[in-house]
Amino acid sequence: MLRKLTRGFYWELFWCAMIVALAGICFVFSAAYGEGQNLAFRQLIWFALGFLALFTVVAIGYRSFLNVSYVLYGISILLLLAVDLLGATRLGAQRWISVGGFGIQPSELCKLAMILTLAHYLGSRVGNLYQFRRFVGGFLLVSFPMLLIIKQPDLGTALIFMPILFTMLFMWGARFRYLLGSIALGLLSLPVFWLFLKEYQRRRLLVFVNPNIDPLGAGYTAIQSKIAVGSGGLFGKGWLMGTQNRLNFLPEHHTDFIFCVIAEEWGFIGSLVLIFLYGILVWRSLAVIERTTDPPARLLASGIVAMIFFQILVNVGMTIGLMPVVGIPLPFVSYGGSSLVVMMIAMGFLISIYKERSIF
Repeated sequence: MLRKLTRGFYWELFWCAMIVALAGICFVFSAAYGEGQNLAFRQLIWFALGFLALFTVVAIGYRSFLNVSYVLYGISILLLLAVDLLGATRLGAQRWISVGGFGIQPSELCKLAMILTLAHYLGSRVGNLYQFRRFVGGFLLVSFPMLLIIKQPDLGTALIFMPILFTMLFMWGARFRYLLGSIALGLLSLPVFWLFLKEYQRRRLLVFVNPNIDPLGAGYTAIQSKIAVGSGGLFGKGWLMGTQNRLNFLPEHHTDFIFCVIAEEWGFIGSLVLIFLYGILVWRSLAVIERTTDPPARLLASGIVAMIFFQILVNVGMTIGLMPVVGIPLPFVSYGGSSLVVMMIAMGFLISIYKERSIF
């Protein structure tokens, strides 16, 4: 059975993900200085669960999950609705459901359920017939969970849904005029979107242009993150030696801003090594798309690659001041069980596609 499971296994992708995830546990230990041992141990437990989930997905096969994608989508919507009734509030946001002392973030699970559902919906409808109707259907599938996530509020996670959707629509073969028209419509609706943002979200967008307009408030995190990244220099200050982290100048240093801790302790070289590993991870994931001829599998792999790539892009971008500050975890590295397990399951889907649908 083990031989059957590992036959044709995508070991390059697997080991790259494992290296980044295990390094992430060390980064969490350092970032959560003082309570790092406890948080790192909890992250190790989530890693073990994710490891089992990865091999479970590979053993079952991606097709089985595509067949029940609408059920998974419905469950994820119910979990998002349950957040309003049972959710725990942290830092002014109600995003988590507490289960046995561990917090589960349904929005992370919803991303993967949405990708599966879109892959099944679009992948079974290849062709030009009624393309506009199917194009609109894809937007509707994404819009409902997005609105529920924005309500929590979790603008960062909600915004990741859009690049995933457009990537999958592009890979599906949607007409360019539909894609460009949707982008234009989105830009025109920005003034309306602004009215529905909460005050702190507006301030975050304003300080992106000029952090100094509120250096002790909304701009504080943006300023401190750039100080942390810059203070690392070329080779960094060494593991557990980051002053911005240890003196608690940097908020959320073990979750959304863990890249700042990495840059401060390991410097430009260490940050470059991590980005290089991410580059290999994305590159080998793209190979899965290239090597399969199954339309739903291609769409599923495309959505997963888009999810990983844009989370890396936004997280690193916001820590160095190139993007607004939003709540986006760094894949495989940021502290958080839901994010880590979802990423491991995503790797399981890519490996399953590679095993079952390779054309070489």
